[in-house]
Amino acid sequence: MKNILQNSLIRKLLYILLGIVVFILLLDNLIMPWFVSSPETTVPKVVGLQISEAVNILETDGFEPLISDTSYGLQVPVGAIFFQKPEAGAVVKEGRTVYLFVSGGVSTITVPELKGKSILDAKFALERLGLKLGRVERIPSSQPEDMIFDQQYAEGTLLKQGEMVGVTVSAGTSGGSVFVPDLIGKSLTEARKILADSSLIIGKINYQPSATLLPNTILDQYPSSGNSLNPGNAVDLFVTKPSDGNIPNEEND
Repeated sequence: MKNILQNSLIRKLLYILLGIVVFILLLDNLIMPWFVSSPETTVPKVVGLQISEAVNILETDGFEPLISDTSYGLQVPVGAIFFQKPEAGAVVKEGRTVYLFVSGGVSTITVPELKGKSILDAKFALERLGLKLGRVERIPSSQPEDMIFDQQYAEGTLLKQGEMVGVTVSAGTSGGSVFVPDLIGKSLTEARKILADSSLIIGKINYQPSATLLPNTILDQYPSSGNSLNPGNAVDLFVTKPSDGNIPNEEND
């Protein structure tokens, strides 16, 4: 037995085993009884409150508040709590940490330079930033045809996410002899017939999901109504599709 104890490896294993036994005894007789017997309390509601007020309420009730994250782009006042974990009404041990999620408010976006771009390029540039293409006005000018030469908001202007930016597009030195009809709200089939009656055709169709309008409903058009084109010119359309992403059959609209 003495020779065995002199072996350093055996001694280390015995020390580890003794430590495990001591930890188990402490856990069973001290730690677990204390945890089980510690009082419970109900988490108060702090969602909607400002940080300072929420922290004060939680600390007064014996909780430990912790700011977990700040999110932007929410329709919630800056500095207000929009989510808490555990949620209000949960029964937990006193001293529990309550994680708070704070609103950074609606994010602002810098308007990009749109002059010199085409309508499609401008639309994509705005959507990538979280803005939308607004009214498109097409007027005769000395600028190259179909090029944006003016915009509603100057480059660098700060807008809220989702706001629209209108642009002015060159119709060239001569706008043509055919006035573009108003197609917004029409079905794709109706739009095709109206354009044909005006000696115009449908150009590019850009499908966009909509949860409120029927599939194949015209959301927007380029150029807008009231502008003039030459016979045979095309009108680009922005058309609804189902929210499932499937492009509908025009014959069913």
